[in-house]
Amino acid sequence: MNPKSLLTMKDLSNAEILDILNDAKAFNSSHSDWQIPVSSRKLTANLFFEPSTRTHFSFESAEYQLGLQAADLAPDSSSVTKGETLYDTCRTFESLGYGVLVIRHPQDEYFKELENVKIPIINAGDGKGNHPTQCLLDLLTMYNEFGHLDGLNVLICGDVAHSRVAASNKEALEKFGANVRFAGPKEWEREGYPFSDFDESIPWADVVIMLRIQRERGAKIDGMSDAEYLERYGLTLEREKKMKDHAIIMHPAPVNRGVEIDTNLVECERSRIFEQMKNGVLVRKAVLRRALGFAPFGRSEC
Repeated sequence: MNPKSLLTMKDLSNAEILDILNDAKAFNSSHSDWQIPVSSRKLTANLFFEPSTRTHFSFESAEYQLGLQAADLAPDSSSVTKGETLYDTCRTFESLGYGVLVIRHPQDEYFKELENVKIPIINAGDGKGNHPTQCLLDLLTMYNEFGHLDGLNVLICGDVAHSRVAASNKEALEKFGANVRFAGPKEWEREGYPFSDFDESIPWADVVIMLRIQRERGAKIDGMSDAEYLERYGLTLEREKKMKDHAIIMHPAPVNRGVEIDTNLVECERSRIFEQMKNGVLVRKAVLRRALGFAPFGRSEC
């Protein structure tokens, strides 16, 4: 596997995470117009085997802003429909001259089958396992807000059992010394992710991250309406009033308004949901830049 691949947050040291976050911040200011030099540009392929809006198109935006040529795989019109394996698909793109693969796949840890692929792979989400670039944009959002990650109290609530966002965020936040709690229906508890009482944890949190119900992965609670779910496990207007004055609301999206969060809170003063989306492009520019072998801005002459 290429050392510049990014598959899980375990692939990155704390110093490397901070390098990516600082590069992302630089893309928002001093290096906003920076592009990959022509001599170093590679073809990139976006292989999305699950539906995606934010992740897919923020990668595309990042690629175009960096001056890269990107191609999208449409699984329904590719040889995948003829039984081609993911490994053979990836080796095909490598053989055709592509230099970076961005992959989202429903299989947990699909990348374990791709060890012989030599070009960098960026994991855009694997099943309920990992979502490193979403985690990085979440970290950037918190870092911009508070100026640090250590000591932050972060509450993640909702469908934890099926959430790759919860998994990656737990991994990274705890490495930086943040305090992470989880809450939601008992049906969605996950081994190693002890649940706390949502209402008791709301006043404790500096950051409240709400998760949607991942029905496409079989998540459901029998006999509960959307309104009942919001009342019992969602971020309601009453719960928002109990948050610290400086506390912020986050959500990886897509948002199911009126289910995991009251629609009036999606764009309220506390909400950073659309800021997260903006940060996603910056982070993915930084990750692509790293994949192509460039040193962090602070240690380069760019």
